[in-house]
Amino acid sequence: MISARAALEALREGNRRFASDQPRDGGDTTARRRALALEQAPFAIILGCSDARVPAEIVFDQGLGDLFVIRVAGNIVAPSQVGSVEFAAEAFGTRLVVVLGHTNCGAIHATLQQLARPWREQSRNLSSIVDRIRPAVEGLLDTPSADQGLLEHQAVRANIRMSADHLRHGSEVLEELIRKQGLLVVGAEYSLETGMVDFFDGLSAG
Repeated sequence: MISARAALEALREGNRRFASDQPRDGGDTTARRRALALEQAPFAIILGCSDARVPAEIVFDQGLGDLFVIRVAGNIVAPSQVGSVEFAAEAFGTRLVVVLGHTNCGAIHATLQQLARPWREQSRNLSSIVDRIRPAVEGLLDTPSADQGLLEHQAVRANIRMSADHLRHGSEVLEELIRKQGLLVVGAEYSLETGMVDFFDGLSAG
């Protein structure tokens, strides 16, 4: 299995191909599918948002078996997501975890709206998502801003940082892998407008 740093560079290269509209040749998909039927060795774990505009395999120009992808609205971290990351890191030896948020995130927008001016009852399930995002963003509302776009940008990044930090410090399994086996957890933001991914959190670790 490749190192976290090599995996990170592979993602960066793939994203550059995607953003410049120069994807690599997909190769023989049938042969690849057959080769993966009994085992897999993904080189990166992506915890991303469920937004239909941010499919990790496409954004990073990767193919079958390359990425272990966990998607949930708002790229939140709950026990099932932590367990999924633990599973992939232990079972496949994958050494890079990316928390991938994005611009114009509906879950962030809904959370900010609900905090600023609750306007309707939410289902218990939707509220559970808002409640996971709330701690990352509610402090931003202490200083009112006339620039809603800036506020949402700050909130997206704050939520990414919180999710990445939760993975780094909310699991004994992952903490051990970080200390002893080179696991790296980073946060990144995908721009819906440009197609580029900005890796901005956790790069000084590992």
